[in-house]
Amino acid sequence: QVQLVESGGGLVQPGGSLRLSCVASGSIFSIYAMGWYRQAPGKQRELVAVITNGGMTNYADSVKGRFTISRDKAKNTVYLQMTSLKPEDTAVYYCNANLRTRSSTTIGDYWGQGTQVTVSS
Repeated sequence: QVQLVESGGGLVQPGGSLRLSCVASGSIFSIYAMGWYRQAPGKQRELVAVITNGGMTNYADSVKGRFTISRDKAKNTVYLQMTSLKPEDTAVYYCNANLRTRSSTTIGDYWGQGTQVTVSS
């Protein structure tokens, strides 16, 4: 059993900042990548940022220069520092982990329950 628990969402004014956190726990053998996705009302879920086990990062064009993803491998935790937030960043943000559990030889994707981020004045 693997759980991903997000925290840090909320209401913020345009131009403000928020920091999201996600902790992975359970029967984890190894995590290969962690990332953040978001889904706005009426839209498909989209990649925001991802970080690999080696520290390589990838960002959606819409957040480059404003968002920073980081990871604490010892704590199985991934962070998303969001600055210069815009109303169009409003969405439910989901944590994702690409990992292998102790009871399996395959690698799979696991998801958190999501945290709401609302950017509004």
